[in-house]
Amino acid sequence: MYRQKHLFLLPGLLVLVAIIIFPLLFTIRVSFSSWDVFQPELDWIAGGNYGRLLEDARYWGALGRLMIMAVGTVLIQYILGFALALLVLGDLRARRFFRVLFLVPMMTTPVIMSVIWRTVFHESIGPLNGMLQALGLQGVPWLSEPALAFASVMMVEIWQWTPFMFLLLLAGLVSLPREPYLAARIDGAGPIRTFFAVTFPAMAGISIAAILIRLIEASKIMESVYVMTSGGPGTATETSTYYIYIRGLRDFQLGYASALSVTYLVIMIISLTIIAKVLVRLFVKDRT
Repeated sequence: MYRQKHLFLLPGLLVLVAIIIFPLLFTIRVSFSSWDVFQPELDWIAGGNYGRLLEDARYWGALGRLMIMAVGTVLIQYILGFALALLVLGDLRARRFFRVLFLVPMMTTPVIMSVIWRTVFHESIGPLNGMLQALGLQGVPWLSEPALAFASVMMVEIWQWTPFMFLLLLAGLVSLPREPYLAARIDGAGPIRTFFAVTFPAMAGISIAAILIRLIEASKIMESVYVMTSGGPGTATETSTYYIYIRGLRDFQLGYASALSVTYLVIMIISLTIIAKVLVRLFVKDRT
């Protein structure tokens, strides 16, 4: 009977090996070669690709931009999502309305969404600059000035994924027990004190989960960068994921792109582990 139970795990294990473990192991093997589309054989160059990436300033710059973009967007999404969830918490009709309305950005295909926002930010025909000019103001080079282009990509990510935070945090707020709030009211605690003494600590688990889920997804930002700016102007919005795409699928340097991917994966695992520990200490410090 014991062996039979484990047999039912075999299909799932085979799928896991097929779609995760084998591609990962193959990518690691390719990272130790100079393989490209013009050289079908897998040669062996040891750590040549890894030595090359240590000197690749463009890759490390792209990785830094990705981290800034991911942490910045997720932080703003969390703050906005929490604020919106608190605003509609007490109104059942508003809760139902916004729950449906906020699904629209998340249901939009990222590429289509990025095309729409690229049109919105267009300097000459974009409606955003059109409104500014209608007010007598000068148009803004949203996608051709480095700092503004970087901020524009972040704005699009915030717009699309703040609803995700809102829905998760609203679900957490709805599920909180009422007794601590009654006790806080009896003690004379105001809204701000109640939030920091009751709501915020009680939302620790869902907050940590929501932030980590979004950080994992935000660390893979690709579609908005590809469609809106193509990493430009210059390399102002180029992220490490987009740079890996350039090296692998534009320049066909598959061995080097694999080394970049493996390094990126290791860095993300270490970074997310550190962030998870920091979040646990931040949110549940009063319980430890």
